[in-house]
Amino acid sequence: MNEFPIAYLNSNDGSGLLAFGDGPRLKTQAGRALHDLELFIIEHPKKFIFGYLAYDLKNELEDVSSKNTDNKNFPDLFFWVPEYVVKMDSEHFEFMQGEKTTESFEFLEYFLEEETDQNFHPYKLDFIPVTPKKKYIENVNKIKERIQQGDAYEVNYCQEFVVKDIEFDFSLDAYFKLNNITKAPFSTFFQFDDYTIFCGSPERFLQRKGTKLLSQPIKGTAPRNRDPKKDEALKNSLLNDPKERAENVMIVDLVRNDFSKIAEKNSVTVDELFGIYSFETVHQMISTVSCQIKEETKLTDIIRATFPMGSMTGAPKVSAMKIIEEFEDFKRGIYSGSIGYIDPNGDFDFNVVIRSLYYDKYSKTLTCDVGGAITIQSDAESEYQECLTKVQRILDGMNE
Repeated sequence: MNEFPIAYLNSNDGSGLLAFGDGPRLKTQAGRALHDLELFIIEHPKKFIFGYLAYDLKNELEDVSSKNTDNKNFPDLFFWVPEYVVKMDSEHFEFMQGEKTTESFEFLEYFLEEETDQNFHPYKLDFIPVTPKKKYIENVNKIKERIQQGDAYEVNYCQEFVVKDIEFDFSLDAYFKLNNITKAPFSTFFQFDDYTIFCGSPERFLQRKGTKLLSQPIKGTAPRNRDPKKDEALKNSLLNDPKERAENVMIVDLVRNDFSKIAEKNSVTVDELFGIYSFETVHQMISTVSCQIKEETKLTDIIRATFPMGSMTGAPKVSAMKIIEEFEDFKRGIYSGSIGYIDPNGDFDFNVVIRSLYYDKYSKTLTCDVGGAITIQSDAESEYQECLTKVQRILDGMNE
């Protein structure tokens, strides 16, 4: 385990940002976390700042709580100003923060060697589901009853898989192995203290460029097939599936509503609806929503208006979160949260933390969470199979 934090934001197109080294840190729980983050950003102007927001920050934003078992034990918020930030572009790299010293270059070389080494360690992980299949099926049907009663339109219901009492000492090897399986555009390795996140996310939560704010929610999943004709058929089936389109448009409407709280008048736009994108393990339906904001709009104001992301809650957001808490058997923590960075001019980019593994060295616990949107049209067995589609390639791939 390294003595300093490491973050690697990997776009899987040859580009990425590597942050490492000691620096000022903010580690806290929900309550006044966003207030503290605002002060932290002010105290470190014109610096790269990396960090994450855990799902349970919702507890300081809305009248909701989290009382389920926490198998991850991550802080609700962690941000830090790394000593070094390196921009990677194919075989080229540039120090954006910190000097190129012998020490920093040695770490960079070590990191690049780990990235190019394809001789991955076999892990033999035996993940146990926290929610038995029978209970999962029962809960989906109970959630559908709540939807029928008008308590929500859509609920993102999730389950957790756990390995306990495990020594997991091959952190970078494990991340690059996971990345070799997923090759996702918002892939992330994040490590500090006793905590490590191995993230294979295909989803962007929020990006700011100047006065433009953009979100790309995912709702709609189909498996891949090695036969090109069958794969294309699965892709077309996803595009034309009424249930998947209904799920997607509900979340698009939710994002539009969230953006309207901070957007310039009449600037909220749906740039793309029902876009189908193919990744290593799945096809996804992704829509893009954008708006214009005032230049002085703070990150924390944007988070208060939009977090947690609708693709991981359902709609209406608060009602869905209360139903989630009632039926899920675990505390989400960093899962359904967001990892990203703020650059020196105030622009930022944050992902949605899904398709990931989470390790707590102190409790020797490795977890993997997965879920899907439940609507009145949902079939409980199909929803369970969709969860397995999302997670099985990851779990199987790590054991190969």
